[in-house]
Amino acid sequence: MTVEMPSIRSCSMTECAYNHDHGCHARAITIGDGIHPGCDTFFNCGSHCGSNHTAGVGACKVANCKYNTDLECQAGEIMVGSDRGGAACTTFMAG
Repeated sequence: MTVEMPSIRSCSMTECAYNHDHGCHARAITIGDGIHPGCDTFFNCGSHCGSNHTAGVGACKVANCKYNTDLECQAGEIMVGSDRGGAACTTFMAG
């Protein structure tokens, strides 16, 4: 099954296990807890994965984001960075 997902353009959370050279290499990430656009896939770890694939946004639970339609991100790509001391989607825009 092939599913089109917005890709992760960059991730500045270098302490995440999925981050390699500012790229996210998880298969897919989940964003949000319903209100805050945190990266639920963030995993603080000293060792990093060696995968070649670029992550996509598998689900977004932030209902008030302008890019969210039926819990799916409609942005072309997103960026992940630090917010409130944790990893978050910095592409988030209240809608």
